[in-house]
Amino acid sequence: MDESGQPQSGTGEATPPTERTGDRHTASRGTTGMAERSGPGPGDAQNLPQRDTSAAPTPDDTGDTTPVAPGEHTAAGPAQKEAEKEADPHPTVGGAAQDADTSGTGPTDPEPRPTGGGGTPGTGNPDIGTPAQGPGGPFDRHPERAAATSGRRKGPTKPPEPRGGLLMGRPFGVPVYVAPSWFLVAALITWVFGGQLDRVLPELGAARYLVALFFAVAFYASVLVHELAHTVAALRFKLPVRRIRLQFFGGVSEIEKESETPGREFVLAFVGPLLSLVLAGVFYLAMMAVEPGTVPGVLLAGLMVSNLIVAAFNLLPGLPLDGGRMLRAVVWKITGKPMSGTVAAAWVGRALAIAVLIGLPLLTQSGALGEGAEEVSGMDTVTDALLAAILAAIIWTGAGNSLRMARLREHLPELRARTLTRRAVPVEHGTPLSEALRRANEAGARALVVVDPDGEPRSLVREAAIVGVPEHRRPWVPVSGLAQDLTDGMRVSAELAGEELLDTLRATPATEYLVVEENGAIYGVLSAADVERAFVKAMARPS
Repeated sequence: MDESGQPQSGTGEATPPTERTGDRHTASRGTTGMAERSGPGPGDAQNLPQRDTSAAPTPDDTGDTTPVAPGEHTAAGPAQKEAEKEADPHPTVGGAAQDADTSGTGPTDPEPRPTGGGGTPGTGNPDIGTPAQGPGGPFDRHPERAAATSGRRKGPTKPPEPRGGLLMGRPFGVPVYVAPSWFLVAALITWVFGGQLDRVLPELGAARYLVALFFAVAFYASVLVHELAHTVAALRFKLPVRRIRLQFFGGVSEIEKESETPGREFVLAFVGPLLSLVLAGVFYLAMMAVEPGTVPGVLLAGLMVSNLIVAAFNLLPGLPLDGGRMLRAVVWKITGKPMSGTVAAAWVGRALAIAVLIGLPLLTQSGALGEGAEEVSGMDTVTDALLAAILAAIIWTGAGNSLRMARLREHLPELRARTLTRRAVPVEHGTPLSEALRRANEAGARALVVVDPDGEPRSLVREAAIVGVPEHRRPWVPVSGLAQDLTDGMRVSAELAGEELLDTLRATPATEYLVVEENGAIYGVLSAADVERAFVKAMARPS
């Protein structure tokens, strides 16, 4: 790179892996406290970029649009934003839990790391300033527009709480949302149950639809109780719960981490169906206390049967159902490997999806579900086939999501702050940009840290802002005008890795972070784009 920041070599080829050492030295005159490496670091082949990336796209916040069976506990994850996502999806008809666990971080000792020109170490990508936002990125970012400014930008703010529809309350401190799709299924339940009431209680007339609507609301209240059972168990095990959503075909408890032991995993999955069975018993006892053939009697009977169905369906031994998580816990306990449990339960879940797709219409046609075969109309056949297809799709998709999240947990330990950090040089706030780039070129660095006269870091020069400054203006533009003030959340430890690293970056969205050693010495600068590229690359590798 010359003084203007242009690469001296355009090959973009990755150089052989090199290893950092513990040596520290000052990379520029008048500054101290910079932890340096004796060998080349990531991106030594190319330095600060020149291409204009002012129109770099800002990744949108992801939303969970995957259909789930009634009652599901998911973990939203990074990735769901693969993992807003981000998790081991765990849907249940009537209530279940999904975990987006990303536990299992690995050691963070310095390792040999590939170098290359630009973005992610070893990729040879010169477009450092352009975020690589692919589907399922590990965390949400809000990169700044690339423009030279005369003043410092304010530090990043905490991202808003994820929403999922209409907020209904915060039991146990967990927000409960009703998704727009719930109103669709509530209308469907009202129509279907209203038709049944016309045969059982014809004297109700049009009022039967009000009774049917009450049944739909009461049924989803039962689903909420199912979800709260998962939530309370998760909180008891110190597992954070992101939110509860009531939506089409059930509910979702988004649990952000996985259970630490198979025993806790089993309990967490079992409490949902258990509460549904308890509710069925309560409705049965209440039904015995009222006169049969009345509105209360019919409502209580319907709620008893619906909760029995919810419990039975969720106990089927395949992911993403509660029974699938219980099977996963058993296999995990036997093999000692959570991944083996996930694979076994996910494939059983896919087999269940095929069985539901084929078996449900056949059971209806044979009269095994209570109606004689001669009473089944053509419309009933179409309705049953459509219901079977929707349920099968939900189960199949959930099983696949569970496998993907298991892969995510496998690869998360590969994301280490120490190996992804860019070499940086400290410069004082009044240093012209051209001089700062010259020093970076001499040191083989790709980031600039603004320090005070005592050598303490105060701000980071934004990569996107550098590329927005024309070359002829760089001698007159001080680095302080392109810098973003450091906040506590923008200082990360070089020892962070895996889930802990992603959680730290999610808590304070920014484009760059200052990486420091345990003693407070500057280690370098971590680019959020580099982390995302490394994440996507790791997920692309087979398990």
